[in-house]
Amino acid sequence: MRHLLTLEDWTPGQIAEAVAAARAIKANPEKYADALRRKTLCMIFEKPSLRTRLSFEAGMNQMGGHAIYYDTSTSPFGSGKESIADTVRTMCRYVDIIMARLFKHDDLLEMARHATVPIINALTNFSHPGQILADLQTIEEHKGRLAGLKLAYLGDSFNNVTHSLLFACPKMGMHLSIGCPAGADYEPAPSAFAAARADAAKNGVRFEVTHAASAAVRGADVVYTDSWMSYHIPKDKAGARTKIFGPYQVTGELMKQAAPGALFLNCLPAMRGMEQTAEVIDGPQSVVFDQAENRMHMHKALMLILLRSAGTIQG
Repeated sequence: MRHLLTLEDWTPGQIAEAVAAARAIKANPEKYADALRRKTLCMIFEKPSLRTRLSFEAGMNQMGGHAIYYDTSTSPFGSGKESIADTVRTMCRYVDIIMARLFKHDDLLEMARHATVPIINALTNFSHPGQILADLQTIEEHKGRLAGLKLAYLGDSFNNVTHSLLFACPKMGMHLSIGCPAGADYEPAPSAFAAARADAAKNGVRFEVTHAASAAVRGADVVYTDSWMSYHIPKDKAGARTKIFGPYQVTGELMKQAAPGALFLNCLPAMRGMEQTAEVIDGPQSVVFDQAENRMHMHKALMLILLRSAGTIQG
């Protein structure tokens, strides 16, 4: 059974296939209006969401299917009264495909071990592959290509977005520069770092982790940042984290060090005056709402690709 658990598991060809499919669906949605007719998606939510829920549910509806919202806080899954194995085995008897937005990546892997339908990782503490696939779609739409571009990521880098960028960008021939504070709490996980370094060497692209924001951004075609206060960070840490990450705030001055016409990305939610200034996120280089829209087109593409691979749908 083919799943989307992390982009570390996907080949460059599979990533390119997803981007191309999402772009085709976006260009001609009517062609896919009945592609998932009478198919059912179960959406498991342990973490709250705006974009993930709406993009999957709207996408499924637009392709003729149905989506079930499953909140773990009011279920045996969340209470620990039923094992993950038993939960997912039961779900697979009712639905055609499952997406899960969970705290622990290990729980997602446990689900996949027992699943007989495709599983899509809609976010864990380690990986956020659907988001980065939508990001790649957005970049290709605006820049016409991925290979040879430089993406700079700034801020908290011990997170799911950074790890997924590390797994994807070097595979697609993109140079990648991470600008973050020093220390294990702020730098990418060693496994993601090692994967990026290996793929960069294989594909002849540059990969670096630097502690200077200006060095990371210099000459970048894409500048990306994410929240300093992810869902799992206690609110009382905001002051300390603002001091730690302040030097990595994306400002108008910092964007001037990127390449002319550089794009600004943030996967949202975003706080103006925190990880970026208002002039950047609301400025002409920002494509954050294209990025958000493309979540839906990409999720449509992923469901089609995985259900075709499973033999559940034809074409």
